[in-house]
Formats: sequence, structure tokens, C-alpha cells
Amino acid sequence: MTLGINDQPASCVLQRRRLGLMVAMFCLIVGLPAAAPSALVSEATIAREAEYAFEQMKARLPISKDIAAKDYVSCVAGMLIAQLDEPYRSLDWEIELFDLRAANAFAMPGGKIGVYTGIFGVADNQDSLAAVIGHEIVHVVAQHSLKRARKQVRNRLLVAATTRFLGGGTGTATALGLGAELGLSRPYDRKQESRADAEGLGLMADAGFNPLASIQLWKNMTKKNPASPPEFLSTHPDPDHRIDDLIAQLATSLTRYNAAVNAGRVPQCE
Repeated sequence: MTLGINDQPASCVLQRRRLGLMVAMFCLIVGLPAAAPSALVSEATIAREAEYAFEQMKARLPISKDIAAKDYVSCVAGMLIAQLDEPYRSLDWEIELFDLRAANAFAMPGGKIGVYTGIFGVADNQDSLAAVIGHEIVHVVAQHSLKRARKQVRNRLLVAATTRFLGGGTGTATALGLGAELGLSRPYDRKQESRADAEGLGLMADAGFNPLASIQLWKNMTKKNPASPPEFLSTHPDPDHRIDDLIAQLATSLTRYNAAVNAGRVPQCE
């Protein structure tokens, strides 16, 4: 049964009124319009932060000089990107291969993809590499960094408003900047990772990569890192549960894969 506002317990109504008072107080204190604080961080803001962070990585980390390997990664990523909806398909995607031993890969808002050469130790063919990159691309398309940043900003601005109310500084600008930064640097939560798993599987299938490779990828991950998952997937459930979830989605993804093959999408990146 659904309760109307007039039917709710007095304690719930009181909590709603207190919440409304807190929001109004926040807007008055920090001089902001009466809108959700999370709206203060936009996708463009996160993209600018990502571009800066990516440039810093390219300046500080060793970049692979293996042209064939770089072309290989770009081919796999390009096939996946071609299956995205707009506006993401038409982003000016930048792909870089870093010469580092860690089994790591990432994608950032604005169309930045980084892959470490160490990933080849577990993603040993084009299909399993597509599983990794597809997973990371979904994080961008689903705006997971933006949502994470807005959550950080909301929390920090509420702290700033309370501090100002008690006589301290607002810290508004600092909260906004840190929120955007932390949106990129903090790990994704379990729900976001699960979504990236599921939609990444569909994306690789639509691009013509065999989704069965995702199972072998995780078996390789387990062998390489028996004690813990690799850095870029540190917030995932344990590998056994992950493999079970992927297997449960194989029927749908294999149907999409067969449709892609019949349509002529047969990657030849290796």
C-alpha cells in the first residue's frame, strides 16, 4: 500500500520538513540557486579533469614504442566504439598503450582510453582484450565518473554549508574541485561494476567479439592473481561469482554475437 503525504507518520513528515529546511539553509549560506548541488558538476567539467589527468599520465608514464601492439589495441577499441550510440561514437577518442607490467586498463570521460602492456598477460587474444576495454568504455557511456563526482560534491557541500552555519568558511570552490577530481580517482562501486560487466559483454558481442572469451579472461585473472583481483577491477565480487554472472548472460550475448557475425562484423585485429 502506498501512503500519501497526509497519511504518513508524523515523524516522516517532520523529517521531510527538516530536509527542506536544510536545503534552503544550504542555498542561502553558500549563495547558490535552489537546485540540487550535484548539478553543479557537469559532464564537461569531468571531461576537462580527465583530459588533464590523461595528459599528466602520458607525461609521467612510459609509453609503449611497439607500433604493432598499439595498432592492435586501437583496432579492438575502434571496433567497440563503432557500436556506441551518439554522442559517444563520434567523440574524439584517444587511445594510449603504456609500457607497464600491471594488468590494467581504463577509460575516462571525454574519450580517453589507457591500456597497460601487462594486460596482455591475461587478455591473450582480441576477444578477451575486447572484454576488458568494453567494460571500461561502458563506465564512460554510463557516466559513472560523473555520478561519483556529484555524490562527492553533494557530501562536501553539505559539510561546507554546515561549517559556514557554525562560523567557518564555505569551502564551496574546494568542494567542487575535489568532487570532480575524486570522480575520476575513486573506485567504482559494486553496482557500477556489475553494470559495466553486463553491458560490456553486450558491447563486445555487437562488435563481433566472442563473449565466451570473457570467461577465459577471468580464469586467467584468477591464475595470475590468486589472492586478489587486478588493480583496475579491485571493487568487483570475487572471480567465481563474476564468472557465474557472466555465464548467466551468455545466451543473450551469444545471440547478439551471432547477429554481428551475420552482419559482417568480424574483427581482424590480431
